[in-house]
Amino acid sequence: MSQSNTSLLDEVAQWSPETCRQELKALKSESWDDHIRILKIITDMFLPHLALSELEDECFSKILPQAVAVFDSMMKEISGQVGELSSQNTELCALLRKILQAMIQIIDTLSTCVRHVGSFEEPPDLESIRSLPTCILKILRETFQHCKESEVVYCGRLSLVADLLQGLFKEAYSLQKGLLELLDRVSLDSTASKEEVSDIVTVIHNLLDICSIIANLDIALHANTWKFLIKQSLKYRPLVEEHLHHGDISTTLCDNLLTSCQNSVELAEQIKQAGLQEATQSPEYKLFQKSAKMCKFFANTLVHYIKEFKFFLTKYCSCFHQLYLQIISKFPPSLCAPSLPKALSEELNAVALVPMDALLLQLLPLRPFTEVLLQHDLRLSPEHELPHCLLLVNVLGQLASQPEEVLQLWYTGSQFSEETPRLPLFKALFTSFRRCYTERKAPVLLPGVMMRGQAQVQVSLHHHVCVHLCASVSALPPVYFAKLEHCLVDAVLQADTQTALLATDVWCFTARYGTAELCLHHVLLIAQL
Repeated sequence: MSQSNTSLLDEVAQWSPETCRQELKALKSESWDDHIRILKIITDMFLPHLALSELEDECFSKILPQAVAVFDSMMKEISGQVGELSSQNTELCALLRKILQAMIQIIDTLSTCVRHVGSFEEPPDLESIRSLPTCILKILRETFQHCKESEVVYCGRLSLVADLLQGLFKEAYSLQKGLLELLDRVSLDSTASKEEVSDIVTVIHNLLDICSIIANLDIALHANTWKFLIKQSLKYRPLVEEHLHHGDISTTLCDNLLTSCQNSVELAEQIKQAGLQEATQSPEYKLFQKSAKMCKFFANTLVHYIKEFKFFLTKYCSCFHQLYLQIISKFPPSLCAPSLPKALSEELNAVALVPMDALLLQLLPLRPFTEVLLQHDLRLSPEHELPHCLLLVNVLGQLASQPEEVLQLWYTGSQFSEETPRLPLFKALFTSFRRCYTERKAPVLLPGVMMRGQAQVQVSLHHHVCVHLCASVSALPPVYFAKLEHCLVDAVLQADTQTALLATDVWCFTARYGTAELCLHHVLLIAQL
């Protein structure tokens, strides 16, 4: 650093509060050291003398974009130099370590800004700090991305800078925690400006980007970031619901849920293979519990998000359908599901399968969801045929509590040419059952209905579907019996014997359950064939 610059900075350090106010705009420097020193002087000396209403215009809008630019240039410098890093190249090693230390200093000064804003008794207006979250989230994103890619970036030489990378991550973690606590104090009402709404939406989307980066870095950080993202989305729902990237948010939740579920299943398999089922204090079991906890978190978060924004998510019903099938396929009776110890299996059922029922309940009223499940030419991979059949059975079970307009969506099928074609639910279920060739031949076994005084037994797919179909018929409003009869006739007359037998069993139940007039109607119907 030149002597003149050193003198200038020494002079700045002696400025009075009033001089600080007047000379703030004049502080500029080209070197990283100068930038960081100026940034630190501003945050340590200028901020305490600025009112909350002055922070954005007088300070944040001027210094924070520069801090981001300096941080970006440091990242680029590391990327450009790291290829030559080795334990023998001590000069380069010292340079890279110095850059990482400087990056930590920048993050620390940003934390000072956050703490200062948080020190005011009154909650800040978003306009008074609008540069702060935007710039901090950019730096956090770059930092977490660098930490995530560190093994690749430093390519076997990670040990030379590991301590500083750990410190960098720790400072970034702390900075994000402080920022989210600060933003939680911000409040917008219906009079918020377009700029304020845009700022909140940007914060939510930036946090979504960060979530994608930190998924495999830190479980607690990942979960807390998602919690805040969803909380902000709901807190400002009337303001932001038309601006959020609902598809990105929901599909990322789906991906996270599927990943955590798959990880949990794989960990359960490893525990079984290692014979550690009873070792609940083992590291493997604790890791399994953490993974299962994240699975439950993402499942519940997804259900909650769909509940609040379902009418903005109609375009993604196919994604939710695939998620359901993929989750169900990882558990018995799916033929591709692993055999797991009972205790682990029950724990996974609670965190993954139970929320799927809640998910289905939220999706039932959506016409696009019925159009996905009941389409004429639905093409599924072989391992998803059984999950789809079980999904339709679950739909039957949940329809009893639904209003008339939802029943009509599912039971009648498409009525007009301008509608997207969809089958009646009963016909779709018989079609799905017919396509479960392998599962019927194996045969797969499912838990039977609990009977008072009797132990629960395993039953065939035919038995399982038949029982639920008959239960549905017993609660079916009379207006839909004509559709049911039509579907039964089609199923009885088609070529697959087991499907015809299933339809016959349901028809017999329907006749016994019905009135004499209904039985006569069935006799006449068969006679006409």
